[in-house]
Amino acid sequence: MAFPQLCWDVEFLKNNPALQSEDYGIPTEVKDIKYSVRLVRYWFTYHFLREETRKQGRNLSVCEIGVDVGQMLGFMHAAASHGAEKIEFETWDAVDCRIRPELLEPVGYKQFYEVDLESTEFRLGDKQYDTMILQHVLEHLFEPEVLISKLVPHLKPGGMINGGFPSLPDFLVQKREQQIRPTARKFGHVSVFSPKRVREMAAANGLEVEFLSGAFFMRKKGFFLENYRWWLRFNLWFGAMFPSWPGETYWVLRKPAK
Repeated sequence: MAFPQLCWDVEFLKNNPALQSEDYGIPTEVKDIKYSVRLVRYWFTYHFLREETRKQGRNLSVCEIGVDVGQMLGFMHAAASHGAEKIEFETWDAVDCRIRPELLEPVGYKQFYEVDLESTEFRLGDKQYDTMILQHVLEHLFEPEVLISKLVPHLKPGGMINGGFPSLPDFLVQKREQQIRPTARKFGHVSVFSPKRVREMAAANGLEVEFLSGAFFMRKKGFFLENYRWWLRFNLWFGAMFPSWPGETYWVLRKPAK
């Protein structure tokens, strides 16, 4: 199926008390929104991992880059507690410039790598993973393609990297980068992406683009239509049809099996 997300489950997002929290980017004033578009970033990754687990027929080894306070794995647990299929993992390791084990260990993260993603000393040991997650990380790096090149050796043959970030049509990327870099705060956005840049990033590292889609037509804090399933479904359809629309792009890049 060209756009599997159009059939993926969204019901576990509805009235899920474990997800209606600032921990998942939901401001307090809109915590009762039923189908928050802000949760789409985690929702995509959940389904990427679910489909990969089914495909491999076994538990996956996962490495998440840029874990912050553990929102992604926390989302996986919250989804399973509210009707979504539970996914078991061989391991789920964490990489970030600042690791807080007291927050991450209770969620289920196993091994921790506290590293500067842009440092020439970046190392993850000799371990390889079935999948690596890069959700809303690359836009914070001045040389995001360099990080991808560092991660590929840590990906098993046939493994996947999945992620997402804000995006624009390609003709706006360079101009927007020039605008934001001079005034960017520490850990702010300094790189801008388009679907074309994703494809080029994959090709430069010997990866295949297996999935690439926009995420929504419009996202607005507290927008009343986010209480309706059809509105979320429309946004997912629009993102699939028009991946270059200004918004967010989500993708899966596959390392060849041989």
